[in-house]
Amino acid sequence: MKNEKYKLLRKSIFYDVVGIATMAIPLIGPFLDLLWAPIAAKKMSEMYKGTEGKLASVLVFLEEILPFTDVVPTFTLMWLYTFVWKKQPTPQIIEIRVNE
Repeated sequence: MKNEKYKLLRKSIFYDVVGIATMAIPLIGPFLDLLWAPIAAKKMSEMYKGTEGKLASVLVFLEEILPFTDVVPTFTLMWLYTFVWKKQPTPQIIEIRVNE
């Protein structure tokens, strides 16, 4: 499980670098964002399932499509939310006594 978690982090950082790299190309960069935005949204929904993944895919699409927002590392922030910040419910042991 831990290995998969860090593999997902590497992919997240890579996709963020791709998204930021389009800013480095003058004149062509904004047009590349138009191509990258739907691809990034699809990748996000594949990497993170459920409602949170769908919401993150919409956010990454908007982040890539809107000008001057490429510096936001959306994929890495989603990884941090999923594996660091999100509170997991702690399991509690329920003692059941039968026929006492």
